[in-house]
Amino acid sequence: MAHIPYKFPACFAKSSYVSLQQKCLERGCCWSPLSETNVPWCFFSKNHGYSVVSENIEAKLTRMDAPSLFGADIKELTFSAEMQTENRLRFKITDANQARFEVPHEHVQSLSDTPRGPLKYRLELIQKPFGLKVWRTTSPEKLLFDTTVGPLVFADQYLQLSAKLPSHNIYGLGEHVHQTFRHDTNWRTWPIFTRAAFPNGGTHNLYGHYPYFTCLEDASGQSFGVFLMNSNAMEVTVQPAPAVTFRTIGGVLDFYILVGETPETVVDEFTKLIGRPFIPPYWSLGFQLSRWDYGSLEEVKKVVERNRQAGLPYDVQYTDIDYMENKKIFTYDMEKFAELPQFADYMHDKGQKYIVILDPAVSTGQRINGPYEALERGHAAKAWVTEPDGVTPLLGEVWPGETVFPDYTNQACIDWWVDEISRFHKEVKHDALWIDMNEVANFVKGGINGCTDNKLNYPPFTPSILDDLMYSKTLCMDAKHKWGNHYDVHMLVFPHFVSTFGTSRSMIFTRSSFPGVGKYSGHWLGDNGANWNDIKWAIPGMLEFNLFGIPYIGADICGFFDDSTEELCTRWMQVGAFYPFSRNHNAQGYADQDPAAYGFDSLVVNTSRHYLNIRYTLLPYLYTLFYKAHVNGETVVRPVMHEFYSDSETWAVHKQFMWGAHLLITPVLDPGVKITDRKATINMYLPEDKIGLHLRGGGILPVQRPDVTTTYSRRHPMGLIVALNDNKAASGELFWDDGDSRGISEGLGVLSMQVAHSGYQDPNNLKFENITVLGVTAAPALVTVSDGNTVISLSDSQIQYDIYKQVLNLKNLELELGKDYTVNWEAKISANIDCYPEGGENQAKCEARGCIWEPLSVPRCYYAENHGYITSNKVETPSGITVDIDRNTEFPSQRSRSRDISKLRVDITYLSGRSLRWKIFDPENARYEVPVPLHLPATPETVEENRDYRVQINDKPFGIQLIRKGTEEVIWDSAVPGFTFSDQFLQISTRLPSEYVYGFGETEHPTYKHSLNFHKYGLFAKDQPPGYKLNSYGVHPFYMGLEKSKNAHGVLLLNSNAMDVTFQPTPALTYHTIGGILDFYMVLGPTPEEVVQQYTEMIGRPVLPAYWSLGFQLCRYGYSNDTEIADLYRDMKAAQIPYDVQYADIDYMERQMDFTLDQVNFKGLPALVDQMRAEGMRFIFILQSMYTAEWWGEQIKDFYNNIMKFDGLWIDMNEPASFVHGTAGENCLGNKDLEDPPYMPRNLFINVLELALVALFLQRSIFVFLSLSMSLFHSHSPFSLVFQTGADICGFFNVAEYEMCLRWMQLGAFYPFSRNHNTINMPRQDPVAWGPEFAAASRDVLNIRYTLLPYLYTLMYEAHAHGNTVVRPMLHEFVTDEKTWGIDKQFLWGPALLITPALDPGKAIRTAGEFVDMDAPLEKINLHVRAGHILPWQKPENSTHYSRQNTLGLIIALNDGGVAKGSLFWDDGEGIGEFLALKGSWSIAFDNKITPTLTPTLYLNDSINKIDKNTFFHYLN
Repeated sequence: MAHIPYKFPACFAKSSYVSLQQKCLERGCCWSPLSETNVPWCFFSKNHGYSVVSENIEAKLTRMDAPSLFGADIKELTFSAEMQTENRLRFKITDANQARFEVPHEHVQSLSDTPRGPLKYRLELIQKPFGLKVWRTTSPEKLLFDTTVGPLVFADQYLQLSAKLPSHNIYGLGEHVHQTFRHDTNWRTWPIFTRAAFPNGGTHNLYGHYPYFTCLEDASGQSFGVFLMNSNAMEVTVQPAPAVTFRTIGGVLDFYILVGETPETVVDEFTKLIGRPFIPPYWSLGFQLSRWDYGSLEEVKKVVERNRQAGLPYDVQYTDIDYMENKKIFTYDMEKFAELPQFADYMHDKGQKYIVILDPAVSTGQRINGPYEALERGHAAKAWVTEPDGVTPLLGEVWPGETVFPDYTNQACIDWWVDEISRFHKEVKHDALWIDMNEVANFVKGGINGCTDNKLNYPPFTPSILDDLMYSKTLCMDAKHKWGNHYDVHMLVFPHFVSTFGTSRSMIFTRSSFPGVGKYSGHWLGDNGANWNDIKWAIPGMLEFNLFGIPYIGADICGFFDDSTEELCTRWMQVGAFYPFSRNHNAQGYADQDPAAYGFDSLVVNTSRHYLNIRYTLLPYLYTLFYKAHVNGETVVRPVMHEFYSDSETWAVHKQFMWGAHLLITPVLDPGVKITDRKATINMYLPEDKIGLHLRGGGILPVQRPDVTTTYSRRHPMGLIVALNDNKAASGELFWDDGDSRGISEGLGVLSMQVAHSGYQDPNNLKFENITVLGVTAAPALVTVSDGNTVISLSDSQIQYDIYKQVLNLKNLELELGKDYTVNWEAKISANIDCYPEGGENQAKCEARGCIWEPLSVPRCYYAENHGYITSNKVETPSGITVDIDRNTEFPSQRSRSRDISKLRVDITYLSGRSLRWKIFDPENARYEVPVPLHLPATPETVEENRDYRVQINDKPFGIQLIRKGTEEVIWDSAVPGFTFSDQFLQISTRLPSEYVYGFGETEHPTYKHSLNFHKYGLFAKDQPPGYKLNSYGVHPFYMGLEKSKNAHGVLLLNSNAMDVTFQPTPALTYHTIGGILDFYMVLGPTPEEVVQQYTEMIGRPVLPAYWSLGFQLCRYGYSNDTEIADLYRDMKAAQIPYDVQYADIDYMERQMDFTLDQVNFKGLPALVDQMRAEGMRFIFILQSMYTAEWWGEQIKDFYNNIMKFDGLWIDMNEPASFVHGTAGENCLGNKDLEDPPYMPRNLFINVLELALVALFLQRSIFVFLSLSMSLFHSHSPFSLVFQTGADICGFFNVAEYEMCLRWMQLGAFYPFSRNHNTINMPRQDPVAWGPEFAAASRDVLNIRYTLLPYLYTLMYEAHAHGNTVVRPMLHEFVTDEKTWGIDKQFLWGPALLITPALDPGKAIRTAGEFVDMDAPLEKINLHVRAGHILPWQKPENSTHYSRQNTLGLIIALNDGGVAKGSLFWDDGEGIGEFLALKGSWSIAFDNKITPTLTPTLYLNDSINKIDKNTFFHYLN
């Protein structure tokens, strides 16, 4: 039988045995040697295990006939299962005839109650061989734990059970050094057996015993935990199936399966089972200092004093075993530590605490000056672990030399231990205990007298423990305890109970631990080293112990062994400030590493002070987390994946961690690193004195002013940090009591500060002094505090707002702890409008304009609140409002060169129920107005109920406010200061309803959604290649805005003068223009698509282009001659690349003069054009400028009839462009006021040109413009969304790269205007210039385009007829999903085809919504057809001339209801008007028939995504 590593666990437990084939076969196992040494060569066959002979909730199991592995197999077993709770299943397997050792756990035991609700799991028993499956009862069910992958083995000293798991996301098992939080499942074996060893990164066993792991099933967050209640030595192997195998050498198999909806709920279930964590005293959350071997109490005090002097927050000082007399517990060195009894008082005087160490081993020697009374009392109590005879104390060796070992399973020993602690506390006051060496550690093997050769000390199978010897560095396994053999109780013999400290809530923390210890104790991660590995590995360790129910956890800061470098200690103090147990500790013989040892001005001291102050500020939050852990079992230090499990990127994060749900800590864990990447999304600048701390939106963190100890900080006022989420909401809790008494006096509160439990009265009369709110997008106009009876408004001095950080600080509040309060703030949308937009401002210039100067604000110079105009006369009629306004003369004139117009008229016209106009002009003197009429309703909407909006006029300063009815959102609000109307400077500002603004152009925007962070964009037609914030060829002063209600509106400023628009984060928008009037039009949607429809209805619908113009097009500036064009045409045909249009740039002209032909190099071009046109191709040539329209039209006709035929014109340099400034001498001779600042009405005659060419061809032609101007002819309005648009594929300037050009060809195949074009002196970049693979990929993607041209043509018709968009942002279709509002790396063709191009080199695609990673090999582009739609298609050919002759078909993508709809527009593709047009639409349900014919399922191309099994095509007759 072949080895199947994914199905069967190893038969030989250790691959290191290099098992021989004969031995393997003797065990009845399978042999298959492999090259991988970590994969078992010998594995179980199916005839091993047990079979079920009777079944119920209990079952009797009988061993199947198979060779024995280690002898002493138990023939009959009992299986029992308990459905203990809805989320907890227990099953136990044990000897049917003889009792075996079971852990006598305080909490983990059978329950008498039955589950109160439906079970979240189902247990299934498999008969032969015996196995069980645990299913999650979801729909469909999920298999969580499947033991049928391998046989059950149950011998006296070898028990094995394997289970397949649903995912590789396995966390836990311990205690070890796991270098990553998520387990490596590639055949890793982890021994579990408590041992005093160094955590140096190996796989060996360490101090604790945790046969428990959790498993995250998938991105739903659903998780489960598996706990084996067994205290014997064991090992656990994880393998790639994924599967896990438990092997233990005693006891029973007592498993608990804990089912949770999230990883956090599994921790809740586990701590319910084993016992909730203790809540530590508040002071124990302060910073702590320790080292082994200070040498004397005098040296201890030096360390204390220098760290006090450094102003370091610092609560606890330790002494290690050097304080003892010859390392004997319950003694102190009366020479070097003579004043130790007074040391606690010395610490308490400054609000600090003192902790001593205790090692369990007790010296057998006498004290210097008399008997060792603690030893004598232990003898009398018979408190010791004994030899196998049960009488003779077992002797070992630890720090004091020869020792005996307390038996903590013996109540007499416990009584002795507590009494000794009490006695010692009276002698040497201390505040808590630190328990070390309790694994049990022993410096000799087993005991001074050695260990007997028997099956306990030398079992038939030894797990993969350190030294491969059971009694190495511990006691003999046959040593006797009250509970039995050390073999069984080795992990259970440490002291973990509360010592006697009066009524104070004391604390102990222990090195060795077992599940449930967290109820009494904390833990530290042991004797680490001062190196960069150990600082990293501490984080997985802390995360694991939070899973294990011990949240009071930390590592020795700066490392225990070795000297710590200053850089390492700096970084470790930074991260250690966020360990729950925060202690700097090092070993004997190494340099001091307390922060002050590095010098008072050292980076270590300064960064330690800084981050410890942050820790102490956040201690109320940390203390609340411990309360929640104590009550609800929540983690304190939390893995990122516990909060963000839906993001698979977090599943393996182990170099960051969280405090609770709301504070993310990002430490620097490598030397010389100052900038760290996280998830490739944020680069954080982290210099040597900084780590990353981030608050999560939606959380409220209680804080308190820090001090040098918690004794003092607890007396200070409290505060709140409120971090609003995207919905401007946040919640949080505070637990507060005296922090010291046993038990807890509950006092839990949330903002709006409602007290849930008020059983505690703080003696310091604590008050909430400060509240910090993050994410407040506008300064508040009013802040009130109410206690239910009275409402108090805060003064301005109590309110501070930072506009850059969007942080609101409320100061000096004095809200009493324990009372209910509600804090409200009303947003004041700050609209500080720049009073000096031209720049160069200073205080004198600013104040000369009557404006306010604040050098630290943005802008620094801004208008006073009442600056602007004041209404003087308002007349309302059913069709609108007329208002006269006068300039507020309290403020000086702004610009001496631009005369203020003091009296203005405002006309507001209710154009329709969803559109209106407001016009602001000089009623006395006519000014320039754009002489192009818009298509407006014939009569205004005079019925109030029919209008979707309401208009309000603000009097001082004058402003117009437009409110959308239904949502009551203000969507235009120009009632802000700064409105200016002078001869050559007009300014108007408005608040915006949201930060989501789109449009304005033509300028290059890096994102579709505008950034409102004080960005300014110029609008002035210019021959300027695209560049960031550079005004380019066209002018489009139109924007679309989204509202919080998810409605949309659009605004047009009909003004042809040079202008700019400025955004600011308020959110607000300011227009500046240098002439004309302010003539605004608004359309109200309410959907984004309806906004475009209403807008194009107003300015003119887009032209319906000729069908052939939707084909692929080729051009370049720099063809040498007509032969080069002919060769390109030949090569494109040979490569069978679809291709409809060829261009000629200015190269074809004689000396680059319009209407000429170069008779030397391009003499043969007319004949070539005739040939191409005869073969179905089209030809377009360039013209550079335009003259008198009638003359120009005649020249075009003459060129067509007498020189060369063509099918369309390409108009360039029509901004108009000039290679010099102004005139040839660069000296404009006209009115200087028009030149500086400039004023230039734009091109007003394109419509005459279009009509001339229509008359020439008597069919639809095509015009390609670089600059779009003031025509209202259908295709090219200055403010339209020009739907047949595209970019120069592969780029005009610079040398194209292969990968970039291919990606651009893929993307450009879905530009409505799809043209590859580049400039002179650059290499060719047409598809056949790159070689056959490039040509093939281009052919494939263009075949898809041509296949879908009927759909694209239909979209163009719908744009022409109804104003729909062709290339469509995702938000137009999915506006209810706010994730789509910022998407600009994907787009749609109409409603139904999603295009997801690859826009970066060498990367797969990451897209939105559910955020999936899509495969994007170089030759592919991702396309998706939307369910519920029908797309017409046609078989592609080399040009549209031939493809239009093929039959049509339909792609039908049914939605979940089995329904799809679509339409087709079809005509001759070039006639003027819609003659011979066919308009078709379809609606289909899955169960209905479509006639006339139905074909089998087909797919267009491997490059287009397969839709689903119901996709099919329909051919039209």
